[in-house]
Amino acid sequence: MDSNRLVLVTGANGHLGRNLVPALVQRGYRVRATVRDTADPARTAGLAMPGVELQSLDVSDERRFSEVATGVDLLFHLAATYKNYTSSAAEADEMVRDSIEGARAAVNAAASKGVRRLVLTSSVVTLPLMPKGGRATTEDDWRTDFRLPYHRAKTLAEQEAWRIARTRGVDMVAVLPGALLGPGFTRSTSSTDAVEAMLLGAFKAGVPDQNFPAADVRDVVRGHVLAAESEAQGRFILCNDVLPSFSEMIRLLRQIDPSVPAPGPLIPRFALPLVPLFDWINHRMLGTPRMVNRDFAAAVGGMHWTMSNERARRELGWRQEVPLEQSLADTVAALRQLRASAHRGPVPATA
Repeated sequence: MDSNRLVLVTGANGHLGRNLVPALVQRGYRVRATVRDTADPARTAGLAMPGVELQSLDVSDERRFSEVATGVDLLFHLAATYKNYTSSAAEADEMVRDSIEGARAAVNAAASKGVRRLVLTSSVVTLPLMPKGGRATTEDDWRTDFRLPYHRAKTLAEQEAWRIARTRGVDMVAVLPGALLGPGFTRSTSSTDAVEAMLLGAFKAGVPDQNFPAADVRDVVRGHVLAAESEAQGRFILCNDVLPSFSEMIRLLRQIDPSVPAPGPLIPRFALPLVPLFDWINHRMLGTPRMVNRDFAAAVGGMHWTMSNERARRELGWRQEVPLEQSLADTVAALRQLRASAHRGPVPATA
């Protein structure tokens, strides 16, 4: 790569950003990495390296966004709040508002500063869930069930970005990652919370008959780079070739560490409304993260992810390279480190 090419990465302190920034440096880019506040050492830890310039940015601030986009050739807009569980309407509304305003500011900054290409990190949650055995969803599909604030936030933000990009002539491509697993995170996410709950035995009494839209962060990083460096247009799903069930994930975790509690029987559909209560009990008794409220159970219960990475394979030359077993092992190692640094109880040790 041309070492004079400057790329901007928003949300650089997230799970994806912490893996994407060094990958871009290794490819010879100069990276301007933004976090909400560079004065907060927790946000900048691990990002200070040769070839990286750190900047503070509230992505909803269009004027500031335009400033940090000056001289940028490629813009990777990663910044977003990732939270499936919200405890109040105000928290949910804030997440939706911030997502839409951030996407709007990113596209407007790209337009005003002549950024050559914008890579927008969206999510597979912008795709509809289907009944088990239902048709495969593709990049042409859009979610219409907005009961979950995170699903609403990501869908409306991406749609707003496309609207402005077409109006202002911005060359934009959208990447739709699955639930990120793998190394390199310094705070938990909704994706890693699910693995942590499995490790702590949250599914001993019963496990949902659902699958998990897994994607390793290293595979998703490669997908972002391919999307940026190609001339491909549109949306690209980045997920594992096979989306594992919750039971399958727990089985693999038990191969990594036999002390991981075995899952219980599949929870029948009529009992799904009780899952939020079990989630609360597990939180109080086992210390698992809160993951499920009534809206989540109603929106997700009994439904499955059916999407495919076929378009990314065909048009980007992307493929899954990291096996799920490796991805889970690296996730567990990072979770153990997080719990140790927070002086919380241990999760089972990896073999």
